Amino acid sequence: MLAFVTSLVFVVLAEMGDKTQLLAMAFATRYRWQTVMWGVFAATVLNHLFAVVVGNYLTRFIPLTYIQIAAAAAFILFGLWTIRGDKLNEEDRATSCSPFWAVAIAFFIAEMGDKTQLATVALAAQFNSIIPVWIGTTTGMMIADAIGILIGIVLGRKIPERTVKWFAAIVFILFGLFGLYESLPRSVLTPSVIIAGLTVLMICMHLVSRAEKTMPD
Repeated sequence: MLAFVTSLVFVVLAEMGDKTQLLAMAFATRYRWQTVMWGVFAATVLNHLFAVVVGNYLTRFIPLTYIQIAAAAAFILFGLWTIRGDKLNEEDRATSCSPFWAVAIAFFIAEMGDKTQLATVALAAQFNSIIPVWIGTTTGMMIADAIGILIGIVLGRKIPERTVKWFAAIVFILFGLFGLYESLPRSVLTPSVIIAGLTVLMICMHLVSRAEKTMPD
């Protein structure tokens, strides 16, 4: 019981203001809150189980830096996809499961190397227990992200759809840029490379924005 309560409280506090809570808020401005909650739940269960069971062995096979770089690039791509948007007909709306998978995959990637995942590994080692820590950290994540989802619902109702879309996209892209800055070697991050990268990103954002305007309703 102590392992469960400690894990729950620790993760709730660690998650407040963390990128995954902000992602929950951003997703809730685009998708139904039920979809976001289930996506977050699925990703958290798998990610934290992974962290508890094999997290200590991950960097023996794949350097953590590579995982963080891949995650950062994925967030930038997801931000561009958000700007472009999706247009679904009624049949698509009835059968499509892409919002769930979008949330689940994005959260799973976001948690790789995040402080809550590393905290889960540390808590499991401290208490020498898997199930209570796994359940406690998962519950803590759901509580903290539910707060983010609630804020996202309020924003989605009070702010125009196009503004909401750009808000979500910018959140994803900023996380991606910050992740690349934190993960890439400093020898690579020369001023010319940074300027060139930002220029390419701005061109991509302009192109996908034009594509979004020309998409049929």
